[in-house]
Amino acid sequence: MKFYQLKNVIGGLRTVVRANTFLKIPKERIGVLIGPEGKTKKDIEKKLSVKLEIDSGTGGVTITLNENAEDPSLLFKAKDVVTAIGRGFSPEHAFRLIRDEDAVLDIIDLRRIFGKSESDIRRVKGRIIGMEGKTRRIIEELTETNISVYGHTVGIIGDIEQVQIAREAIQMLIKGSQHSTVYRFLHRKRRELKKRMLELWEKPLNK
Repeated sequence: MKFYQLKNVIGGLRTVVRANTFLKIPKERIGVLIGPEGKTKKDIEKKLSVKLEIDSGTGGVTITLNENAEDPSLLFKAKDVVTAIGRGFSPEHAFRLIRDEDAVLDIIDLRRIFGKSESDIRRVKGRIIGMEGKTRRIIEELTETNISVYGHTVGIIGDIEQVQIAREAIQMLIKGSQHSTVYRFLHRKRRELKKRMLELWEKPLNK
């Protein structure tokens, strides 16, 4: 990633090199990133004060921060949004990273666990998704996250605590825990989270 810097050029003029970053996404996701009539690309550029240069032949995406951008961290946010779309999230779910300032993206790379064993990766993806998507849906509902199982990765979007719980549940499934055990874990964590939230709301009232 490159950040702002001033450099001398011929004639003593100075030019600003704008902050930018580069990543690659699967080529089959380029169309989703661009969107109908370029709408998704334009929305990302407008909302995050960036410019996207997309190479549909390679899947390469260069993200450059606009000169008038007030917050340099928007470059990181834009990279997360593009990464999320690249890892199978719909633009609507990926834009949660823009709508919710507490939302984060977490990626679990199954190749780091199973290497290049496609059969193991397929088996675990099946466990995470569940019959007709039931398991993924339950994890999403109980943690209030969005989950994408795509290629060799599992992506999670939510606030930090929600993502941590969803990640732990997914890791339990990866390690072979029964679905019923994972569901009980999720229900317990949800109760604990609700209790903490209730306590936070009640504290100011008791002062």
